[in-house]
Amino acid sequence: MTEDEARAAVEAITSPAAMPAIERFVSTVIAESEQQNLVAKPTLSTIWQRHVLDSAQLLPLAANHDGLWVDFGTGAGFPGMIIALATDRPVALIEPRRMRAAFLQAAVDDAGIGHRVAVHQSRVERVAGLAAAVLSARAVASLAELLQSTAHIASMNTLYLLPKGQSATTEVNEAQRRFEGLFHVEQSVTSPESGIVSARQVRQRR
Repeated sequence: MTEDEARAAVEAITSPAAMPAIERFVSTVIAESEQQNLVAKPTLSTIWQRHVLDSAQLLPLAANHDGLWVDFGTGAGFPGMIIALATDRPVALIEPRRMRAAFLQAAVDDAGIGHRVAVHQSRVERVAGLAAAVLSARAVASLAELLQSTAHIASMNTLYLLPKGQSATTEVNEAQRRFEGLFHVEQSVTSPESGIVSARQVRQRR
């Protein structure tokens, strides 16, 4: 997939109206990457495929789940900022690292979406008062660890959307030893070998 094809796919998933804000954010990420290591530098040349489309592909999976979208370990803003820029829904971005949280806050302010998008400089385990309709993360922790760390802001109605790469099916099998629920692995549009874990009605086994 070329970068032009990836950009076109993002526009098809989101809308032409959303593209100027997304393009501005992408340019900001590239520029800021000179100051801090927001994303792996080798991926900057394929940022639309590796990061933007990889984020936008989550949107159709959450089409029937309105409400607060919580993205934790947001880092450079993927997928959280793409979700925030492509929709008008409330979004919470949780990022423990000070410089990255400051970058995210500046991006939110620049986009003029601070009335519905909040940045929390914190670990997700320490965030209180959120009721997530959707939970997402491109985190390296295991699926079971991600479910455990977000249980306090999730309910039986919460939809988890967790890109897990080639380990998706294995991680689901391991997580089901500790958690029950409806688990499904969606194929990633950016990498046929990679999977996105979709889960709902999740609760810890007793």
